Amino acid sequence: MAQLYFYYSAMNAGKSTSLLQSAYNYKERGMRAIIFTAAVDDRYEVGKVTSRIGLQADAQLYRSEDNLYQAISLLHNEKPLDCVFIDEAQFLTKTQVSELIEVVDELDIPVLAYGLRTDFLGETFEGSHYLLAWADKLFELKTVCYCGRKANFVVRLDESGNAVTSGNQVEIGGNDRYESMCRKHFKALVWDRQE
Repeated sequence: MAQLYFYYSAMNAGKSTSLLQSAYNYKERGMRAIIFTAAVDDRYEVGKVTSRIGLQADAQLYRSEDNLYQAISLLHNEKPLDCVFIDEAQFLTKTQVSELIEVVDELDIPVLAYGLRTDFLGETFEGSHYLLAWADKLFELKTVCYCGRKANFVVRLDESGNAVTSGNQVEIGGNDRYESMCRKHFKALVWDRQE
């Protein structure tokens, strides 16, 4: 019986690497898996999921207005799918998470979603919020703060390297713009400095 899985973490925990390894495992066994990634994330090649260690694979792009159930159904009708992978799952909408549930429940295809749990202010993204609430299985991928504690928050940095405490929820960037930190250091840099 298929299930919806959510693998979440702060940045630099290896989410894309884990996704690519799992997708490769399906391919190696002669099974068909499809990867989707958010069109809004254009840090690397468009239409690719790329890990920081250099692994990459082709991916279908999704936008907030796309119906993922319809897109996956069409692909499944062309040739049966054994698994669906979603990279940057924090950018999913509530409706899209619901559509992924339909993929699992109606098409009996497992869906493995990978994404950030919270934004630079410690608030959940819409996609993460509903995946945390509705997924069948939750897995936390861990990374570390500069102090050695588990990092479960992400700090957005300005051009001078200072923590940003307000702004739009989505601003694409990598290690030059974001740093993963433990709650103690995140709190000191963000929550304690908010007006």
